[in-house]
Amino acid sequence: MSTAYQVIARKWRPQTFADVVGQDHVVRTLRNAIARGRIAHAYLFVGPRGTGKTSTARIFAKALNCTGGPNADFDPQDPACLSIAEGTHLDVIEIDGASNNGVDQVRDLRDTARYTPAQGRFKVYIIDEVHMLSTAAFNALLKTLEEPPPHVKFVFATTEAQKVLPTILSRCQRFDLRPIPSELIVGRLATIAQEEKIKVTPEALACIARLADGGMRDAQSILDQMISFCGTEISEPDVLDVYGLVAGDKIAELAGALATADHRRIVAIVDECDASGRDLVRLLGDLQALVRDALLDSIAGPGKSSRLGGAELTTEQLTRMLDALREGEGGVKLGLAERVNFEVVLLKAVEASRARAIDSLIKELAALADEVPAAAGDEKKKD
Repeated sequence: MSTAYQVIARKWRPQTFADVVGQDHVVRTLRNAIARGRIAHAYLFVGPRGTGKTSTARIFAKALNCTGGPNADFDPQDPACLSIAEGTHLDVIEIDGASNNGVDQVRDLRDTARYTPAQGRFKVYIIDEVHMLSTAAFNALLKTLEEPPPHVKFVFATTEAQKVLPTILSRCQRFDLRPIPSELIVGRLATIAQEEKIKVTPEALACIARLADGGMRDAQSILDQMISFCGTEISEPDVLDVYGLVAGDKIAELAGALATADHRRIVAIVDECDASGRDLVRLLGDLQALVRDALLDSIAGPGKSSRLGGAELTTEQLTRMLDALREGEGGVKLGLAERVNFEVVLLKAVEASRARAIDSLIKELAALADEVPAAAGDEKKKD
């Protein structure tokens, strides 16, 4: 009997600290805490979806309850670690905060926490989406969280830390997991593709990373879908067609048209993208990223940047252009005529970049006014 298919996001889920990508600051702190015996009783992992919060919590639980632990360099094939990975370990309890958010469930947790571990050294409670707990549930957890039994460790994970009660936050060590850089996502996907015997072009991997927006799980799910669509060979046009993305060179061409105020070219590119079924909302986001890069370049340099198609724009012009693109997001996303709204946003961004701030004009006129009398005085002296 063949084994059931397992999606890439689950099959390639990090199993050790070495597997965690893009969260070196978290891994280093946890490893040091284990090595030095400074293991806190409660941790809070905060970050966007798919950045490794729950996976890191499970790895931490393995390090605490592995054979002969705590040990940050545990053997992933250790029976205790395998049972934690499979969700069958008696002392590692995972709770979904969204579906177990009542005060009764938390009271049950508080009562069972008093009992000593059955298998490992610690009882580890991993509560995902902890911000979904009700206020009453949070309050029921407070006392146990403040003075837990020595064998109990709490690990909370959430995407919305602002919804967690301050009284809970103050009792936890907080770790902020960052969006994973695109180059790290590309490297991880390349490794997965090689192991899965899938041929993926570097351009296709870059597109997938752009789509994932910093989430490794999203990137792996997209790769999985592309394998289903393409088979064993994936190229950039395949990813563009499936997800409605615009190619990088076309985005650069549109940015160049904005920089040079080429209205006809802007409309032509938008019509081309719309006719081929591209996602204009995503295109707007990609365009903002390019303008932002140019803005940062101008700030770091002499106050100007030529990254948008060679046309040199000042920091003020780029700021105004980016602001106009940002202000138009709502109209493009929610408006009835997406293409028309998108075209209007782009044309407004061009006009905004060409406009001059009234205060800068006043300063220039004042400087010119100061120069005129001085120049006139010099002429009189010559006479």
